[in-house]
Amino acid sequence: MEKSSKNQTDENKLLTELMKNAKENLDIIAKNCGFSRQKVWRMMKQLEKDQKIWGYSAVVDSDKQNLKKFMLFFKRTNEPIDSKEKNKIAMTRLGPLKEELGITVLHSYHTHGMFDWVTIFTAKDILQAKRFVNALTKKYSHAQSSSMSQILFTVRENTVENPKIKELGNFL
Repeated sequence: MEKSSKNQTDENKLLTELMKNAKENLDIIAKNCGFSRQKVWRMMKQLEKDQKIWGYSAVVDSDKQNLKKFMLFFKRTNEPIDSKEKNKIAMTRLGPLKEELGITVLHSYHTHGMFDWVTIFTAKDILQAKRFVNALTKKYSHAQSSSMSQILFTVRENTVENPKIKELGNFL
């Protein structure tokens, strides 16, 4: 096996373990990968340096925070976007809007398909979520249409299965 191929395989093993639980003890991660603790530490530092790992986060139970989770599907017009508007979108200048409305954006994706953008966010209720969607649509002049759905149950998030998976039956 070529060295670069072996490195890629080792890297994939480590990334798989980190996605399961990045907070796990390095010794346990190393054991699960079949590597030494030092190798895991070096590889993690290199992955961070290469920005293959952007950061580490916790999977938070929105229900226990009395928050609802929503998905916003956003379609833009075909009109060209000027550079000022592009910068505003690229820099996701939503900070003041999110703070004012008490919204937390969990995930945000630029997509190809029926919609151009998908955002997953939390709000205290449907009214707060609708206010956010309306404000967002007004803020960006290239909004053609949007659609919002409430997430009723999270089965898996960040590769972690919901510990309350048996409760899914209540929603089916």
